[in-house]
Amino acid sequence: MNPASPAQEPETQSFAETAMRMGGKSEEEAKRMGAVDKADEQVDRMFRFQTANSPIHKAIWDGHVPLELFMAPPLPSSVPCDGVMSRSLDVIKRRREQKALLNQDKKLSTESIDELAEAGYWGLLIDPKYGGAGAPFVRFAPFLVKMGVYDSMTSAMASVHGCIGAVDPLRTFGSEEQKQRLLPILASGKKISAFALTEPCAGSDLTQLKTTGTLVGDHYEVTGEKLFITNIVPGRMIGLVAMIDGKPAVLIAELPDAENEQFQIVRYGLYALKHAYNVGMKFNKFRVPKENLLKPPSGDGLTIAYHGLNLGRLSLCAGASANMRVFLANILPWANFRRTYGQSIETRELVKRRIARLAALIAGCDALIGWGSWLIDQGYRGELECIIAKIFGSEAQKEAAIELFMKTHGGRSFLHGHLFGDNVHEYLAPCIYEGEGEMLGMAFFKSLVKEHGKAYFEPIGKALQARQMKTFSPLNPGHLWALRSELWAYSKWSMSRKFMRRDRATVSGLAPKLAEHLQFAQDMCQRHAVDLSDAMKKHQLKLADRQCRIAELSQRVQDTIVMIVTLMWAHDEGQEIAIDAADILCQDLRRKLTGDRPTDAYFKAVNELADKIIAGGFEDLAGVPREEIMMRY
Repeated sequence: MNPASPAQEPETQSFAETAMRMGGKSEEEAKRMGAVDKADEQVDRMFRFQTANSPIHKAIWDGHVPLELFMAPPLPSSVPCDGVMSRSLDVIKRRREQKALLNQDKKLSTESIDELAEAGYWGLLIDPKYGGAGAPFVRFAPFLVKMGVYDSMTSAMASVHGCIGAVDPLRTFGSEEQKQRLLPILASGKKISAFALTEPCAGSDLTQLKTTGTLVGDHYEVTGEKLFITNIVPGRMIGLVAMIDGKPAVLIAELPDAENEQFQIVRYGLYALKHAYNVGMKFNKFRVPKENLLKPPSGDGLTIAYHGLNLGRLSLCAGASANMRVFLANILPWANFRRTYGQSIETRELVKRRIARLAALIAGCDALIGWGSWLIDQGYRGELECIIAKIFGSEAQKEAAIELFMKTHGGRSFLHGHLFGDNVHEYLAPCIYEGEGEMLGMAFFKSLVKEHGKAYFEPIGKALQARQMKTFSPLNPGHLWALRSELWAYSKWSMSRKFMRRDRATVSGLAPKLAEHLQFAQDMCQRHAVDLSDAMKKHQLKLADRQCRIAELSQRVQDTIVMIVTLMWAHDEGQEIAIDAADILCQDLRRKLTGDRPTDAYFKAVNELADKIIAGGFEDLAGVPREEIMMRY
């Protein structure tokens, strides 16, 4: 990554701020939205490959899908961090078998955390010169899947600590002195970390932050309240967001070993995250050394906060993949055991469909994890790609838990001790983590159309404003003449799309059924560009208020991209099960996009895939823990 210097920052209003003001929004609302948009743009400039150069942006707006950017190359057989990962897995397997993972509060115990620290677990994402293992993200994210099948909270804690806690802000924005002083502590596991951003009045709207930091001598005094912060225990380390001199800033704060007048924990009941400490905090002139203030080369605290979110979003997808493997591993013995009318339910079509659908969802998650983490390591920001991974993974896990796992296990799902009944909130909560799904879908839309808007619609909007015209009507000759020069550029783009050749690029050796899905997805990408542009043309400056239309268009693009990523992943895997699972997912997504009904050929393919899985063909289920069947008869 190449952080931009302050001199490189443009002084102009952001695209969002300009559009909001021109769309008749209040000065305050436009200013707040502009602040968020500027923070996003500041993060974008930090990366070698910015959002406009991302595979998704190219696939939609360049007129062809750059297939070489949709297939991650094979991983090396081994890397130095593998030893840490192997030792960490051994720790969790052993402590799980000994029923010693959790403490008396049913949280991940200090002893488990300390043993993982000895294995090097908490330093996986930290450079070796600061005491870490230096794991590339393309190795780290799939490892979280392996860890997650044994204990989902241990896997999630690695993400909280390394991706959205204090580690990423320090290694990305910290000075060399700050890195040398603080990263070894985090790598050793002596203090694991969290990120304190959310407040009672500031969730999706981070312009409402109220916590303040005031410089007094050689310390900042922080006053305010934080809410829903995971991994908060006295004595740990946090990235603490506070308003300093009127702007959001991030301080690396070491929490005291016990509550006091300056630091109080706010406890509440929370159904999700039940094996981690998730609490609020109140600060009253809480002292943080001034040398712990992070100073990004451009931007402010929101820039720092946004930076690590993409890593966390990929990690959520990894968690979903792990949990769905556990679902499938536990459905199979139950479907074999449970009998109706003299036959095991594994012979029933509806159960087979659930098994095949679950395998397809796992394939989609694995594809997005491998692809997104590779892009991160190559210097891509991954904003669009990681949003898709988060939304797909969390929604897939929700569907798998309710529609596939719960329904197959029937009433036993609600017994105490059953995986579903005991963990249902854990399976649903990721739909909210790292940004609620539909809100993120709108952010995806905004990032995807921003450059197109700047090139073709912003000039028209500014011309309207200059001529004091509230709206533009293509049926009004006066409007057409007044805006003739601004409309000419858009007209050329629109005409070029009408006469564009079909994108027929393919991959050598691609299975015929996957090749058919690829051609469909390529056609859809060309169509999406026109649909997105037409929506911008139709709704003009009021588009920001058409949230349902934005969400619908965004989801269609996301579904198309998931098809491409999954079929390319299956081709690279080269295994029959992977190709069959990818085919089922692509068929499901195609029907979602076209509205078609499933065919008999589809149901046949579902049955055949399920039979292969029941026969043990899904090799990745080997070693996945299987619970005892409850209430045998």
